[in-house]
Amino acid sequence: MRTNANLKIEELIKRYPELNPCYNDIVLATELLIKMYKNGGKLLVCGNGGSASDSLHIVGELMKSFKLKRPISNELREKIADDTISDALEMGLPAISLVSEVALTTAYSNDQVPSNVFAQGVLGYGKKGDCLLAISTSGNSLNCVSAVKVANALGLKTISLTGKKDSKLSMISDITIKASATETFKIQELHLPIYHAICLALEEEFFGE
Repeated sequence: MRTNANLKIEELIKRYPELNPCYNDIVLATELLIKMYKNGGKLLVCGNGGSASDSLHIVGELMKSFKLKRPISNELREKIADDTISDALEMGLPAISLVSEVALTTAYSNDQVPSNVFAQGVLGYGKKGDCLLAISTSGNSLNCVSAVKVANALGLKTISLTGKKDSKLSMISDITIKASATETFKIQELHLPIYHAICLALEEEFFGE
């Protein structure tokens, strides 16, 4: 990880000292995602309720400019041959929120076992070299656990973002970031700055000077 990217994680800990126990896991998760993107992979994200909203939020930060400018290449500009389009486009880091597939999730939940809905999304989208980020305040959400099991079977790397307690997700994920809280709303309050810092670090790594 580049120095400026690592600084984003250090700044997070300065602003939220209660997250100091998570520092190493946040760094490891960021380094894993950097390696994944450099190797041409994509990120899949899932969660329920507020964590579903977080999954959409993460995709929004990765797929377009967050803080830095991300202009497209001159080669691509020439191929598009329309400055009105090219001037507005921003380079993205490929990411998909599995909760955004409303037709798929409702059809699958109606026809099959609802708790496997994210696992079905992983099966359809995932490939070896990709990464799944599962967000669950309890760490025990059945649909997230199923998704991680399928991701592991397919050769994806797996990251879980949970609360302080050990959980089913922490036992089966490659990396677990445990926000240092036990109440749902407090865990969610800490999840946002964690994933913001990771998104900032990734943007710095790929689009910083």
